[in-house]
Amino acid sequence: MKIRNQRDFGAGIMYMVIGLFFAIVATQYKMGTAAKMGPGYFPFYLGILMTLLGLLVLVKSFSAKATIESIPKFNWKIIVQITGAVVLYGLLLPRMGFLVAVVVLVFVAASASKEFTWKGTAMNAAFLVAFTYSVFVVGLKLQFPLLPAFLQQ
Repeated sequence: MKIRNQRDFGAGIMYMVIGLFFAIVATQYKMGTAAKMGPGYFPFYLGILMTLLGLLVLVKSFSAKATIESIPKFNWKIIVQITGAVVLYGLLLPRMGFLVAVVVLVFVAASASKEFTWKGTAMNAAFLVAFTYSVFVVGLKLQFPLLPAFLQQ
């Protein structure tokens, strides 16, 4: 049997490994019942569901109808840039405030791909600032520094 779609095959394996990991770890917690769920109930069944989804994707990668597609070369630069954007957000939030941290996060993460334009990235940053402000600060009443410390007096 030949793997026709290597991307789907790899994704299926990844889903199965992650799903099995969560299902196995969840067995260490009390399961409970459907009426009274314990802390292990949801992650266990979510892990099982993810494993089954991975199996389905893996089996479809062998199908004659599957498009022939290979796995592209892994780009470490993009992974480092996206991870760095999140770390930078965590470092900037307490010092520079919520507004600057979200804008920097969006621009650094978007620069990892050539598909994004500066105009679209700016619109995305503005939307995310407004949305996250309304959810976390207005809705959930969480206390974040909104502006850099030197501007708050």
